[in-house]
Amino acid sequence: MATTTGISARGRIALRAAEAAAWASRKAGRGNGSMIGGLIALKIDPGLMTQLGRGRRTVLVTGTNGKSTTTRMTAAALETIDAVVTQPDGANMDAGIVSALAANRTARLAAIEVDELHTPHVADSLGPEAIVLLNLTRDQLDRVGEINMIERRLRAGLQGHTNATIIANCDDVLVTSAAFDNPNVVWVAAGAGWAGDSVSCPRTGEPIVRDGDHWYSTGSDFARPTPDWWVDEDNLHGPDGLVLPLKLTLPGRANRGNAAQAVAAAVALGADPAKAAAATSVVEEVAGRYKTVQVGPHSVHMLLAKNPAGWQEALSMIDPTVDGLVIAVNGQVPDGEDLSWLWDVRFEHFENVQVVAAGERGTDLAVRLTYAGVEHTLVADPLRAIASCPPGRVEVLANYTAFRDLNTAIAKGATNV
Repeated sequence: MATTTGISARGRIALRAAEAAAWASRKAGRGNGSMIGGLIALKIDPGLMTQLGRGRRTVLVTGTNGKSTTTRMTAAALETIDAVVTQPDGANMDAGIVSALAANRTARLAAIEVDELHTPHVADSLGPEAIVLLNLTRDQLDRVGEINMIERRLRAGLQGHTNATIIANCDDVLVTSAAFDNPNVVWVAAGAGWAGDSVSCPRTGEPIVRDGDHWYSTGSDFARPTPDWWVDEDNLHGPDGLVLPLKLTLPGRANRGNAAQAVAAAVALGADPAKAAAATSVVEEVAGRYKTVQVGPHSVHMLLAKNPAGWQEALSMIDPTVDGLVIAVNGQVPDGEDLSWLWDVRFEHFENVQVVAAGERGTDLAVRLTYAGVEHTLVADPLRAIASCPPGRVEVLANYTAFRDLNTAIAKGATNV
């Protein structure tokens, strides 16, 4: 049973109001109500997040790509120690975090996904024991601005949490800069397939020179730290010669890096490394990502990507033997209305796959595919785009709202197209 220990009288009123709003939202068919509940609770008691975080050992997970997956893996690894509260839906701003914490007030551990812009003040509220920094790259420029500004905010925010263990990806230049001055950093070689946003040093402006896995800034001592944890194709390597098998259900090199950081975070809180590594392998899908569903005569594999780094990684997971590939792009507020990043994504390597451009901004995508020399058709509705493919296996690669809306349509059984 949930407890109200440590919650003020105003906070208890806020929680009851949140529960009522969430119930009304569910009854009205407007979703699970977590966001509206959290928003109302914070209006009534702005200090509620701090109250809900008291007495918990918390891990925050932030970065541009991989937050939801790494948070799910971190939660799984932490469950080898004790009960864990986390966001089931990836709602990573204040309202979603409050709703998640309120949903289970007895769990002593928390794995919380946090939007990059919100990380400093969420850390101030929750006093995390560990903070996982994944990567930093351009994403939703119309909302968050240039990525160097995010790095500076994170760097400043971390200075107030010198007691926290920072689990930082040393392959990412901007993440390394954010964590570099902290006294308690665990460095993880989690990979950085996209380097387009770190050609110059975020501290000096000097060029970043790359030599294999190593990188360094000319004219300063800022360079890639020696990793404490790293992965290869079969194993996870850790401190003191530790080698553990790492057999993941989720595909891709990026997810191996995500798992390494999740394990490092759990170990920082006292988890057994072998048990933590084994726990990451049970994560099969995250909010519909990576799952396979049947849509009429098509077996549809769902992939989500939201920015150049994510798209490049997702494109590397596409099976070239599939019967069709649907790429769906919207430009709503959650996606970022500025889609100029499409021109940074390398679409050129599709040769023998039937490609269909879809989504509200399918025409923008079609223009990009034309310049990339990719033969394609244009079918705006993603369900109809799937139906236009030959029967068999279809890969769907979509950005945030296109992915969300397609999942909703499939769940409602809207397959007669």
